[in-house]
Amino acid sequence: MARALLFSSFSIKDSYSDYFKLFQPPSYPKTDYWKEGSDCCCSWDGVTRHLVTGHVIELDLNCSWLSGTIHSNSTLFLHRHLQSLNLAFNDFSGSSVSARFGRFSSLMHLNLSDSVFSGQISPEISHLSNFVSVDLSWNYRAEFAPHGFDSLVQNLTKLLKLHLLYISISSVFPNSLLNQSSLISLDLSHCGLHGRFPDNDIHLPKLELLYLWDNINLNGNFPQFSENNSLIELGLLSTNFSGQLPASMGNLKSLQTLDLLNCQFSGSIPASLENSHKSLPCLSGNNFNGQIPPSIGNLTNLRLLDFSQNQLEGAIPSSIYGFSRLSFVGLGYNLFNGTIPSWLYTLPSLAELDLSHNKFIGHIGEFQFDSLEKIDLSMNELHGSIPTSIFELVNLSSLKLFSNNLSGVLETSKFEKLINLIDLDLSNNMLSLTTSVHSNSNIQTLDLSHNNNIEDIFMEHLHSNLLQVPLPTPPNSTFFFLVSHNKLSGEISPLICKVSFMQILDLSHNNFGGILPHCLGNFSKDHSVLNLRRNQFHDIIPQKFLKGNSIRTLDFNGNQLEGLVPRSLIICRELEVSKIKSQFMSLRIIDLAHNDFEGDLPEIYLRSLKATMNIDEGNMTREYMRDDIYQDSMKVTIKGSKIEFVKILNTFTTIDFSSNKFQGVIPECIGNLNSLRGLNLSHNYLIGHIPLSFKILKMLESLDLSSNKLSGRIPQELTSLTFLEVLNLSQNHLTGFIPQGSQFQTFGNDSYYGNPRYVDFHYRRDVQLMKY
Repeated sequence: MARALLFSSFSIKDSYSDYFKLFQPPSYPKTDYWKEGSDCCCSWDGVTRHLVTGHVIELDLNCSWLSGTIHSNSTLFLHRHLQSLNLAFNDFSGSSVSARFGRFSSLMHLNLSDSVFSGQISPEISHLSNFVSVDLSWNYRAEFAPHGFDSLVQNLTKLLKLHLLYISISSVFPNSLLNQSSLISLDLSHCGLHGRFPDNDIHLPKLELLYLWDNINLNGNFPQFSENNSLIELGLLSTNFSGQLPASMGNLKSLQTLDLLNCQFSGSIPASLENSHKSLPCLSGNNFNGQIPPSIGNLTNLRLLDFSQNQLEGAIPSSIYGFSRLSFVGLGYNLFNGTIPSWLYTLPSLAELDLSHNKFIGHIGEFQFDSLEKIDLSMNELHGSIPTSIFELVNLSSLKLFSNNLSGVLETSKFEKLINLIDLDLSNNMLSLTTSVHSNSNIQTLDLSHNNNIEDIFMEHLHSNLLQVPLPTPPNSTFFFLVSHNKLSGEISPLICKVSFMQILDLSHNNFGGILPHCLGNFSKDHSVLNLRRNQFHDIIPQKFLKGNSIRTLDFNGNQLEGLVPRSLIICRELEVSKIKSQFMSLRIIDLAHNDFEGDLPEIYLRSLKATMNIDEGNMTREYMRDDIYQDSMKVTIKGSKIEFVKILNTFTTIDFSSNKFQGVIPECIGNLNSLRGLNLSHNYLIGHIPLSFKILKMLESLDLSSNKLSGRIPQELTSLTFLEVLNLSQNHLTGFIPQGSQFQTFGNDSYYGNPRYVDFHYRRDVQLMKY
């Protein structure tokens, strides 16, 4: 009977071996050790038989590397005397918790967690009234039928444990669960619970764990627990619970984990918190106000203290001792003031300290232990020098001190001792930085911008410092390299293409010159921003861009580049902004102005600008084009003026090909870009007529075709462009009448000046351009 005891359609998935090495005790394929041909399975691993009847009553195959589908005719369901079934941590893709599971009438323990079950959970399992523990967690695609969860709960009178994490319930919280006096552990996190959690007191004397996190539509007040309780862990994070924390929290004397992250609680933090010896209180992301109660110092077993992102104020209590186990302190994004208390520098186990975005003053003290891995004291009013103990924190990976009033001379070479340091931000201070961070540094993100002066230093994120040195090659580990708005000069070395993890390269607004390395377009698939704006580069744009690249911003504006626009730009599927920006499916802004590009306008690219076609602004979320590191900005000529956009809305669309050497006719396909707001083709060598298709550009606000060689009439159809505010058709070879009506009544004579044999235009709005 051997493997047929379970089902013959299963296989062993060897790829699970590495994954399950993380488990304790270690996992292994239990069924591989079942002896084939034997009728006695008494010694089979994971199988337990009744001593008298011989029936299989327990089957434990968790972490057994099984893979396959449990069909309704599986021999598993022949063992109706099962009392315990554990199939957790396998891969039963395509299986559902079918009605056949409801036939295990003696089943008391069911564990199918993290085994890739999906589909609807059969209502038949609600008939299994002997359940003591049920765990269906981490089966993301499984769901209860309507009212199926309520039926299950109502029939369970012996329940000790119910874990349904990530199972879709989509129900209100059933009051009947709070009548399960035997309940010890309840986890209904991320289940789609909604409505209001019961306000009545909870009388569950044996309950040790209650997790309801990530039910964002579940609201209520903090649960009221009777004094006779055993609660150890309470997690309400990312729910809509609100109101003040009651003084009755002091009844939770056994509580060790309290997680209220990202709720809506308000009011002050109750002093009764000290009555419960918690090890993990997380109150971050709420609306708490007032001060931290001094009684917090009595919680000597704390490992985590997280009050960040609230409205707490005043000074941090100074008379606190004995936090020997505290590893995380998060007090950022509050209104704390005063100096940083001395006890925060003497915590022997502290790994992460976040006091950012407050109003702390005074000096940064000397840290007494080297356990720290992350320090964030940014956005405060701290002054003085950086303490020398910082350079002895050998485990430090992130140091953020930006936007303070720190001063003094800092030799940045001291950071080289911190071999784990990958993120360093000292920007917006008054530091004088000297010496260099060599290319063997492991730093991936470095921002030293907006300080007093920087001499002889390697640069990663040093914009706006007026540096006047040649450009060094960054370390191969560099992700972000931003040195804009300096006076850097020289050529870019092709060695920069060896930095294969580069994501953002911004060399804009400098004095670089020479020929661009041909590898710039294809040295990294992760490359998302290439900004070379306002330099003195000449020759051609790199002709090859990697297929499947991540480029979203290209800016070559304001150089002396020439030649044809590369055809390979068509594969840049993520482009949104361009100064030669040629996105294509996502591209909204193209600016190739002030270069020496030649040839016909790139019709193949213009046809692919899907993001400038048929935009429904009413149904799209307006947001700025950016990521966590880099904020897109640009200066464009629109409506006749140079406008700098420090932030760019995703609804903004414009094309600027001005001041180049483009020739030929204007492609009719531009008329398909009906969400375009600005179009500037001025100062080129374009010929032919103004396309009639321009009448489709209903959103157009600015049109500049000046200083070309366009001929023929101005199409009367352009009067339908009712949003048009700026029109410049001057310095062409246009003839005929100026169209009458609509916006054309508002344009001055300078919109048409410089067309040949232009009759006196000062005395009539309907002036005629002389025919040849």
